[in-house]
Amino acid sequence: QVELVESAGGLVQAGDSLRLSCAASGITFGGYSVAWFRQEPGKEREFVAAVRWSGGNTWYADSVKGRFSISRDFASGAVYLQMNSLRSEDTAVYSCAAGRPIQSTVRSPTAYYYWGRGTQVTVSS
Repeated sequence: QVELVESAGGLVQAGDSLRLSCAASGITFGGYSVAWFRQEPGKEREFVAAVRWSGGNTWYADSVKGRFSISRDFASGAVYLQMNSLRSEDTAVYSCAAGRPIQSTVRSPTAYYYWGRGTQVTVSS
C-alpha cells in the first residue's frame, strides 16, 4: 500500500519561512516526479512546484517563483518544499503527490497517482 505523508504545517506570520516534507512508504520516489499542490476552501487545487527525482528538474508556479524551493534528499528519500517570504495568500492546504507526468502535464493534478492527505499552512498578515 502506497502512502505519502506530509510534515505538519502550521500558523506563521507574513514574511516567515516554513519547510514541508513529503515522505513515501510503499514506493520510492526514484522514477517519479513529486509535486506540491495547494487548495483553499471553495477553490480548485493549484500547482505549486514539482521535482523530477531522476535528474532534479524543477518547475514552479509563477506565484511562488523566487520564494519557494523544492528539493529532493537522497539520504532520506524525501522531498522538501522550502517556503520563504510567506504571504497571506499562501494560506491553503498543501498536499504532495507522486506520478510520472510528461513535461506538458507536470502542473496538472491528473498526472499524479499518489497523494498525501494534506497539511494546513496558515499565514497571518
